[in-house]
Amino acid sequence: MNTKQQEQELVTIKTGQEGRFRWVAVTALLLAIGAILKIVTPAVGGITPNWLIAMYCIAINLTRVNVKQAAGIGLVTGAISIPISKAALPYANFASEPVGAVVCALLVHTSLSLKLGGVNLRPAITAGISTVASGFTFITILKVVLALPMAVYLYGMMPVVLMAAGINMVITQLLYFPAKRLFGGKEE
Repeated sequence: MNTKQQEQELVTIKTGQEGRFRWVAVTALLLAIGAILKIVTPAVGGITPNWLIAMYCIAINLTRVNVKQAAGIGLVTGAISIPISKAALPYANFASEPVGAVVCALLVHTSLSLKLGGVNLRPAITAGISTVASGFTFITILKVVLALPMAVYLYGMMPVVLMAAGINMVITQLLYFPAKRLFGGKEE
């Protein structure tokens, strides 16, 4: 047996369950990247991309997890968000992030063709809609708990959510294809 064969045997794993929990590894890595980016990205005009939503949308698009798994991803994202949140009520992430992740999973499993020419737009569309779902859940909780005026909710908070959704659409679309090359992805 030559050295090359010995090295190959050392890195080959045969458990019969390859890839069974691949979605966990992909999601964990992407959420870690998202958390770091969220910490270091400065606000521009009071708005920052929600890197964690962008990353879980990429993970869900790549792995095509079911709704229950997506809810788990959302809960983990909510927990990660609490210590790094810049929001007035960070615990609202426990509700808003699972909503966004579940919406993303439901959209990923629709049979709609979301292509423009040969480009798959599903990552951008799922990120935009998921960001809106998560953001509106978050600001609604914030409005109710802090008894904020309707004008603040409508004219101060909603536009921020919509702008963040637009930013997340671009980020997710741009990062999806390199992530797919790196991690592979389930066929659509």
